[in-house]
Amino acid sequence: QVQFVESGGGLVQAGGSLRLSCTASGSAFSRSAFGWFRQAPGKQRELVARISTGGNIIYADSVKGRFTISRDNAKNTVYLQMNSLNPEDTALYSCNVVNYFAGITTNPWGQGTQVTVSS
Repeated sequence: QVQFVESGGGLVQAGGSLRLSCTASGSAFSRSAFGWFRQAPGKQRELVARISTGGNIIYADSVKGRFTISRDNAKNTVYLQMNSLNPEDTALYSCNVVNYFAGITTNPWGQGTQVTVSS
């Protein structure tokens, strides 16, 4: 199992930006694909961005053009740069190992980091 520590969330006004970080444990980081997910109250968890071992990326339509996922294998860290935030982006954001093509994970979840966007 891989464990994650997410950080970088907070309260931001609409139109603002945040950069989330996710540091993973273990030595298999460079051989894994990762995804950033979010879950708003009363809604299902949504995969918003994923990145493969080779740097291929898929975004959900809801964040395309505004969010950027990246990875630093030397630091065992995945990032999510979020620009032009709007209140609909308010959610608990978490990262996890994913099957890149299926977009699913069976790994336990970490604590996540809360993002709140005020109008």
